[in-house]
Amino acid sequence: MMTQNDSDIWFEESSGSGMTSPLSQLDQSDPTTIPEASPLSLWGVALCVSGTLIVSENTIVVAAILATPSLRAPVFLLLASLALADLLAGVALILHFLFLFCVEPTDWSDLMTSGLLATSLTASLLSLMGVALDRYLSLSHALTYGSRHSRRCAAGLLALVWLGSCLIGLGPMLGWHCLNDITSCSVARPLTRTYLSLLCGGFLLVIMVTLQLYTGICRVARRHAHAIATQRHFLPDDQSYNSKHGGRGKGLSRLLLVLGVFVSFWTPFALYGLLGDASSSPLYTYATLVPAAGNSLLNPLLYSLRNRDIRKVLLHACCPHRHTHNTHRPVDV
Repeated sequence: MMTQNDSDIWFEESSGSGMTSPLSQLDQSDPTTIPEASPLSLWGVALCVSGTLIVSENTIVVAAILATPSLRAPVFLLLASLALADLLAGVALILHFLFLFCVEPTDWSDLMTSGLLATSLTASLLSLMGVALDRYLSLSHALTYGSRHSRRCAAGLLALVWLGSCLIGLGPMLGWHCLNDITSCSVARPLTRTYLSLLCGGFLLVIMVTLQLYTGICRVARRHAHAIATQRHFLPDDQSYNSKHGGRGKGLSRLLLVLGVFVSFWTPFALYGLLGDASSSPLYTYATLVPAAGNSLLNPLLYSLRNRDIRKVLLHACCPHRHTHNTHRPVDV
């Protein structure tokens, strides 16, 4: 028998998840006992509500992009991929809620929700890196980026992203689980420690590449700002010109906000997945995994809904008589 520490017992009692973990099922004194659904708790309500909000937000974004033929630039393909990945993360949270509190949990349900969550989080993180790459290329190659060739390259890249994400998500169902070997469990049961270590190591690598891309964005933007400042010495003091190019401080603050949310939401789980093991408290697992999944709730607000073209499409859908003209720009950084 494996023993649990006081924090494990407190967390399972407060979350209502004491009978869902493979470890807790194996610790039952009667091996023939049929697992039952746990009683509903505050954690369960928060899980269901957050999953529903994530699905609703990202469904609106995906529908707006797919229903508008003019939104086919690389940035919109990446935003659609990001919204689809976050939508699947919301579906995974809802399924986890249903299997946890509404129906009898099984090994198959644990593996399915774990695989779906791994797929969605991987695709979401890679799509975020793609958005950063798009912003960098749109600034450094402003004259050529956004052509039909660039759209084909972006579509091919996204196909590889989703193929790799789906293969990663199939890992638990193909045998990378610890249901038959408790000693190989990671901090996120039923995933093995080897599987989660590889996954989190990949997450950290993507995070570092994304940060490097945003560093390059800052450098390119600084060069552009210097060139504009130099040209302004030879231009008349025009109010429209000043208003058009005077918002770079606001753009920098937005960039810092995006980076701060990205790093603070993803890094804790990536580090904890590498350093923790099966003996770690489930409380710490949820404390680091929930922000990573909750990032799917903020992504539409930080990326898609901040894009002027997508906002115009949504406003036109709500008030078609007020918004009859749409001027689409390839990138809104």
